[in-house]
Amino acid sequence: MLIRRLPNTLVNQIAAGEVIERPAAAIKELVENALDAGSRNIDVVMRDGGRSYISVTDDGCGMSCEGLGICIERHATSKLPSDDLVHIKTLGFRGEALPSIGAVARLQITSREAGAEDAWTIKVEGGVVIDPQPAACNAGTRVEIRDLFFATPARLKFLKAARTEVSHAEDVLKRLAMANPEVGFSLSDEKRTILRLPASSGDLFEVRLKRLSSVMAREFEGNALPIEAEREYLKLSGYIGLPTLNRGNAQHQYLFVNGRPVKDRLLQGAVRGAYQDFLARDRHPLLALFLDLPPEMVDVNVHPAKTEVRFRDAALVRGLIVGACKHALAEAGHRASTSVGNAALGMLEAARARGEQGGGYASPRPSTDYTWQSKPSVNYPSGRLSDAVMDYHAPLSDGQAGATQSALPGAEDFIPQARQEHFPPGLSEGPTAWNGEIAVSQGYTTDVDSFDHASHPLGAARAQFHENYIITQTADGIVVVDQHAAHERLVLEKMKAQMAEQGVKTQMLLLPEVVELDEDAAHRLVKRADELSELGLVLEGFGAGAVVVREVPAILGERANAAALVTDLADELAELGETLALKEQIERVLGTMACHGSVRSGRRLNGEEMNALLRQMEVTPHSGQCNHGRPTYIELKLADIEKLFSRR
Repeated sequence: MLIRRLPNTLVNQIAAGEVIERPAAAIKELVENALDAGSRNIDVVMRDGGRSYISVTDDGCGMSCEGLGICIERHATSKLPSDDLVHIKTLGFRGEALPSIGAVARLQITSREAGAEDAWTIKVEGGVVIDPQPAACNAGTRVEIRDLFFATPARLKFLKAARTEVSHAEDVLKRLAMANPEVGFSLSDEKRTILRLPASSGDLFEVRLKRLSSVMAREFEGNALPIEAEREYLKLSGYIGLPTLNRGNAQHQYLFVNGRPVKDRLLQGAVRGAYQDFLARDRHPLLALFLDLPPEMVDVNVHPAKTEVRFRDAALVRGLIVGACKHALAEAGHRASTSVGNAALGMLEAARARGEQGGGYASPRPSTDYTWQSKPSVNYPSGRLSDAVMDYHAPLSDGQAGATQSALPGAEDFIPQARQEHFPPGLSEGPTAWNGEIAVSQGYTTDVDSFDHASHPLGAARAQFHENYIITQTADGIVVVDQHAAHERLVLEKMKAQMAEQGVKTQMLLLPEVVELDEDAAHRLVKRADELSELGLVLEGFGAGAVVVREVPAILGERANAAALVTDLADELAELGETLALKEQIERVLGTMACHGSVRSGRRLNGEEMNALLRQMEVTPHSGQCNHGRPTYIELKLADIEKLFSRR
C-alpha cells in the first residue's frame, strides 16, 4: 500500500469531526472566542436546531482585514503570543475552530476593530476561501454558519431533533455564563428568546450567586452555602446546596478551572465523599465550584474539545474540595432548604384549589341554613361565608367565641387530634442529660412571652400529633418536626463523634483472606494501606496482583465480605481516586444503628422531651436532614400561612 498525503480539505474535515461534533460544539468554540476577545454581550441565534443557520454576535475587540484572512487558516491564533503551551490563560488556543467549521459548512465572518472606520467580511464554503470584502458592522464580530455539515452529509444523520440540539447549545451557554457573570448572554431561534442572562456588576460573590440561581434553580440562592478555601497554591470558591435541595441526577454539578467549564470525574468522587452520609446514593446535590490555580499546575491540552483537564496533584485538589464542602455543611448547622417549606405550601395551595373547583379537599358545608355571626349586629346568610372573611377574622371576646362555637353544627364533635402540652411558665434553661433514648432537659423556657426565640430558632414545642410530629411556635411562624428523623440524625452524629475519638475497632480474621486483582489495582490498594487501616481494613501486598486481608472493621460484623469490599475499593481508586466504598459501608451500618436506636414513630413525648429534642437539633451539625437526605423539619412562615387564609 502506498503512503500518500491527504488533501487539505480532507484533513480539515477529519479535524472538524474531532472539534465540531454537533451545533452546540460550534457555538461553544465561537462563544469562547468572543469571551477571549473581551466581549460584554454575546447573542446567539439558531435556526432548525443549528442545521440551517447559527450566528454568534459579540461586542469584543474585533479583527482587521488581515486578521480575517489569517484566522481561517489551521492553527492560526492570537492567544499564544509565544510557543509556551504551559502558561495558557485563555479559553481557546488551538486555532482549529474556525477552519474546522469552514471545512464542513458555509462560514461567514464579519468584523470591525474597535476604533476602526471600516468593517470586513470573509466567506469559507466547504473549505474554499472567498477573499475579504468591505461590509457594514458595529464594533465587534458576527460569525454566521449556514448549512452545517453540508460538506459531510453522513454527520447530519447523527444529529438529534432540533429541540435536543437547542438544549445542548443552551447547556453550553449556561456553563460559560456561570463563569462570566459580568457578560450578558442570549439565545434565540428568531421567533422566541430561549435564554437571556443580563450582565451584572458588583461584588463577584453576589453577582455569581445571582447568575447561578438564574441558571440552576430559583430556590438555589436561598439554599446555597458559600465556599471559600485555600490550600497551598489552590483557591476554591463557589456555592454548594443544602443536602435537602437535591436532584435525581448530577447534571447540576459544575466545576470550573481557571474560568473554564470542565467535566471531571474527580469532582463526582469529591462531591460524593463530602455528602456521603447526608444523601442517599441516588440523590445528588446542586453546586458550582470555581478552582483557580497556576496554569502550569493543570494541563488543559488533553482533549480537542477542551472539556477535560489533568491536574498535576489531583489528590490535593480532591482533598480541598471535600474538606471545603464538609466544612460548609457543618457550618450550616440545623438548616434545611427553604424549598421543603415552599413545596409544602405549594401542596396546600393545590389542595385548596382542588377544593374550590369541587374536587379534592373541599371543606364540608352545612346542609341547613345557619346564621354565621362574627359580631352581634351583623348577620350573614348561609353560603356567603367568603363575603364575611375579613370581618370574621376580627378578634372575638371570650363570650362571642363561645357563642360562635356553640352555633356551629356538630361543634361537640370537633375533638383536637393533636396532644397539646401545657407548660408551666417561667422555666429557665437547664442542662441536658443523655439517657440512651433522648436527652431530657432539666427545664426550658416555653412560655410564649418569655421564650428566647433569637437563641432558639426552632421555637418552643406546642403540640405533638399522630405521635410522630412536633408542632413548634417560632418568632415568625411554625415548625413541624419529624421526631424520628430528627433523633436519628442526633444519634448518628453522636456515634460518629465517639468513633472519631476512639477510632474504628477492628476484627481479626481467623483465616486471612487472599484477594486476587490485576497488578495495578493491587498496587493502588497497597499504596493506600495506611489510610485503609485507619478505617479498620488491614491489608498488605501478597505478591504481584494480590492482597491479603487480615482485619476488617468490627462494626460491619457479618456484613464484612472482604473480597467484594476490596474489589469495590480497587475500582473506586481507579475511577475516582477515593476509598468511598469502605466509608459508605461504615456510614450505612452507623445509620442503621442510629435508626434503630432513635425515638420511634408512635412514641409519645412530653413537653420537656420535645423541647430537649429541639435544643439538641439547634446545636447538632447536619440536623436539618436525616441520614438519607430527607428533611427533619419543615418551617412555614406566618406570612405564608396568612396568605393561605386570604389574610394577605
